Amino acid sequence: MAAMLLGASPALAQSPLRVVTPFEIASLEPSRSGFVFTRMEVTETLVGADDEGRPVPGLSTAWTLSDDRLTWRFTLRAGAKFHDDTPVTAEIVSQCLQRARTKPGPLAEVPLTEIRAVAPDVVEIRTATPFIALPAFLAEASTQILAPSSYDETGAVRRIIGSGPYRITSLEPPLRFEVERFDGWTGGPKPAIKRAIYQAVGRKETRALMAESGQADLAFALDPAGTDRLRRAPNVAVTTKSIPRVITLKLNAHLPAFADVRVRRALSLAIDREGIAKAILRSPAAAATQFFPPTMGGWHVSTLAPLRHDVAEARRLLAEAGWVPDAQGRLMKDGKPLHATLRSYAVRPELPVVAAAIQASARDIGIDLDIAMMSSSDIPAGHRDGTLDMGLIARNFSLVPDPIGTLLADFGPNGGDWGAMGWSSPQLTEALQALQQTDVPETRAALRRRVLEILQTELPVIPVAWYDLRVAAAKRLGGVSVDPYELSYRISRMRWAD
Repeated sequence: MAAMLLGASPALAQSPLRVVTPFEIASLEPSRSGFVFTRMEVTETLVGADDEGRPVPGLSTAWTLSDDRLTWRFTLRAGAKFHDDTPVTAEIVSQCLQRARTKPGPLAEVPLTEIRAVAPDVVEIRTATPFIALPAFLAEASTQILAPSSYDETGAVRRIIGSGPYRITSLEPPLRFEVERFDGWTGGPKPAIKRAIYQAVGRKETRALMAESGQADLAFALDPAGTDRLRRAPNVAVTTKSIPRVITLKLNAHLPAFADVRVRRALSLAIDREGIAKAILRSPAAAATQFFPPTMGGWHVSTLAPLRHDVAEARRLLAEAGWVPDAQGRLMKDGKPLHATLRSYAVRPELPVVAAAIQASARDIGIDLDIAMMSSSDIPAGHRDGTLDMGLIARNFSLVPDPIGTLLADFGPNGGDWGAMGWSSPQLTEALQALQQTDVPETRAALRRRVLEILQTELPVIPVAWYDLRVAAAKRLGGVSVDPYELSYRISRMRWAD
């Protein structure tokens, strides 16, 4: 009805909104592919985030923190129920969060001591030490709340029964599912879009063609070339938005070469970030002079000495580290070449091209790199089994809408699957722990600067480029907005505009 009042034809008002992304449904387990269902607004988390990353109500409408900063209480939305019409209770929510803390994900980094229901609609969470960022951690997809009917007798997830504005009507992993509006949702106005289809399409060219031809109403993760073509299409509107995702080069510091900070710095100096940003990403402002872009407010330190391109200094550092070029210009030490394999993946369409650029830059200073394009899961797998030399990734620092969530996972004492490998820093660990416990603005700013200074100096992971999210939307679709924290596709806010 809402869509028709805005001028959509009756046929269009009944049409499903078609969403195309590169992300397959690898599992129904929230810690693996849960983000697919939160983005499609099938499932909900206790907390959401606005465009600035500030916590906003989700399945919980309010929360309080005790004076000793150890006890949080979250009040659930009145009348909330799951898609099987069972009520959402604090007991069910507590059980979901208790399960989530045992699975891979940011919640495992929180010093939790207790999660319990203290009233039918109130969840209490206690921590061993103050943890100011807890609400942001409860916005991450692995903490989504599922109905008890989602699980089998072993506790495995067999169905996705959430509490969001859309419920699943057809599920065909790994590529597709369909949803319809859930009229029992109490979280806001009734959505105008009645039905939607999620489709995983691996090839970037296919996603762009589907948007151009009208086979997709929303297309995500487009490459720069495809985006340029779509800008000329009369039926498509393209949005490019800087988001808290960073293209980084992960190094295995267990290897003798990369254990030497001089080699890590030399590799960073060899990378032509400006050239990559202009020629490949077609976004000159994307060249990463430090870990986080200016759009990330307090996590970008303008006075930090920027990462730069300096081949002569790179060669000097390598010579200082004992690496000498042979007759072919390849670096040698103790009779062995400086050789490594760089793994990356094509689900992010710009990564293969950036990998080739880094390979060329490394060759200029005598480092011999092979490129292996694999599945994204091969990066953490290689971290765990020790076979990863280097990995080029697009790291999302907004899985938790406060970068400290990802930093804790990536740069803790034991490193992280997507972060440091064979490297740790007691000073960095101390700064991150202190940052968790204080809400004093001046102290937080000083600690953030300390964290970034250590990462900029040690470079266990090398920032290459800041990330632009490119989204194509059919012009017949109104109310489109892009979530910079990638928590939701915001379908419930859209409408057919024809």
